[in-house]
Amino acid sequence: MKILHTADWHLGKRLDRFSRLEEQVLVMNEIVQIADEQNVDLVLIAGDLFDNFNPGVEAVELLYKTLKRLSLNGKRPVIAISGNHDSPSLINAPDPLARECGIILIGHPKTEITPFGTEYFNITNSKEGFIELKIDGIDFPVRILHAPFANEIRLKEYFGENKEEEINKVLSQKWEDLADQFCDDSGVNLLTAHLYMNKRGAEILEEPEGEKPIKIGNADLIFSDSIPEQIQYTALGHLHGFQNIGTKEKPVIYSSSPLCYSFSEAGQTKYVSIIDAEPGKSVRYEKKALKNGRILVRKTFTSVDDTVQWLGENPNTFIELTLESETFLTADERRLIYQSHNGIVHLIPKIKNKEFTEEQTHEINLNQNIELLFKDYFKSKNGGQEANEELMNLFNEILNA
Repeated sequence: MKILHTADWHLGKRLDRFSRLEEQVLVMNEIVQIADEQNVDLVLIAGDLFDNFNPGVEAVELLYKTLKRLSLNGKRPVIAISGNHDSPSLINAPDPLARECGIILIGHPKTEITPFGTEYFNITNSKEGFIELKIDGIDFPVRILHAPFANEIRLKEYFGENKEEEINKVLSQKWEDLADQFCDDSGVNLLTAHLYMNKRGAEILEEPEGEKPIKIGNADLIFSDSIPEQIQYTALGHLHGFQNIGTKEKPVIYSSSPLCYSFSEAGQTKYVSIIDAEPGKSVRYEKKALKNGRILVRKTFTSVDDTVQWLGENPNTFIELTLESETFLTADERRLIYQSHNGIVHLIPKIKNKEFTEEQTHEINLNQNIELLFKDYFKSKNGGQEANEELMNLFNEILNA
């Protein structure tokens, strides 16, 4: 069978003042197209469907339409779990209608899905944190251990008060019990989770910039050796870059977000994972690059002319722009830069440091007139840089107002 794994859609997310909805519509279309072209039998979405607990109407509509298209109107099962940006209740809300379309929505970590069937597949077994599917045309069952994100309150409810000590032990034990009970070599065995997971002893993976952190120190870090031996592929959500923290034989994959959502992701290629799986054998997976969405770029320039030229040559980008110069940008220069491009998210003026010691900051004469005092204060706060004429005119205008 073939499986598509995706995660971290963050529908409704903005980049500062910029909406990303148009890009999200395009990339959702692309994911649906890949699922159809690859003729996948099952879709796993590993959390963070929305960017916040109260998404806008357009984001909700985009989610429902995309899930319905991915399900081929009920022919292909789609399983989506909640992430740390999602409201579990909101994810669960359309479940009765979603089931009619072959979509299984799992908001809470203790969810037990009531078995049901469609014309094309049946849930043949279910337990808290586990479902087993029988899909028409596939002569073996698919077993899925599922672990939506659990916040601090739900973790304590789920794992007890000693969460920091218990989370790995309890998760490992729960998954092992489910795998021992249901996951033999006669079916395909999968795990999907929205967790901060890493390989034991490996370098700590950084959470995305702007992401609501799951990891507080290392207390909430789950180690990949908690995954039962029977699991052939683990579909993770939360980290936004594609990576395998498992092995080639038993991949543990963060499939990446579909778009670059912060400048810490600048230059990343985004993917979905396509998995070929059969009982009792190692899976094969391929990462399929996503092509839609504006590129995020961090650039530094030392002249306004070079900045404007580059901006004109790279229109389909969002930019964090740093401009190093000897003096502060004038209003006209700033206006020219913004008129040259419609995707400047941040413009960061950086004055080249001149020698200015701490001792000098203590030599300010507090008895001098206010204009000279302001100039000295400005120098003390800006590495010795003199206030330019435009700034002084503005200061005097305020002073005389």
